[in-house]
Amino acid sequence: MADDAAQMMGGGGAKLTDGSPLQRLRIRYAKGEPLKYISHLDLARAWERVFRRAGLPVAYSQGFNPRPRFQMAAALPVGVTGRAELLDLWLAERRAPEQVLSQFRPALPRGLEVLHAEEVDLRSPSLQSAMRAADYRVVVGSREAAESIRTRIQGLLDAPTLPRQRLHKGKVHGYDLRPLIQSIVVEPGLVDRQVLAMRLQASPAGAGRPGEGLEALGLYLDVYVIERTNLCFEFDKQTEDDIIGCC
Repeated sequence: MADDAAQMMGGGGAKLTDGSPLQRLRIRYAKGEPLKYISHLDLARAWERVFRRAGLPVAYSQGFNPRPRFQMAAALPVGVTGRAELLDLWLAERRAPEQVLSQFRPALPRGLEVLHAEEVDLRSPSLQSAMRAADYRVVVGSREAAESIRTRIQGLLDAPTLPRQRLHKGKVHGYDLRPLIQSIVVEPGLVDRQVLAMRLQASPAGAGRPGEGLEALGLYLDVYVIERTNLCFEFDKQTEDDIIGCC
């Protein structure tokens, strides 16, 4: 599905029409509860509608079916919300980032919110190629003691390998889950629930899924809510108050 969405968007190395891009904007946005069950491909289509409604001078790819040139950093699993998602948008005419945000907002559907926009170099690497990790906040409806869950987390992190299987394009593939889990921490929660902070690998070499982490901990059958809270890129710099630190 992510491959289909990438093909639909004119991002990456797509050839361009005469309306070649003069500007590249990086948009930070949130995908909320009303849209958490739509697919990555449907989200891409929703952004195309937003661009049309906003009247932005978007650059288009070449070919029999020209597409707006934009690129989302990483697909959100269906059922997961995100508060710090990123997309790059190429424009055929220059616009101030603040102006683009003001044009976006009236055109957005319920469940999409634009938070920030900034200009980036046209020659910068793609977001997908620079991705390194993603942070998730998982609220699990479990009355199990936090210390018991911490013990299981430590056992998981101490394991040399965690063989698993995934179904991809109709075929079952084996993989090792362990290197895809960078950290899991139990945060202070309520009596009837536990809050887990996960940092999972999300790079061209492979990506972890929060549901797989829950399954490995024996928490997959509990009621849970997942939000992606941050994306880490190769170009990020670690800050003093970032305990885990981006890559």
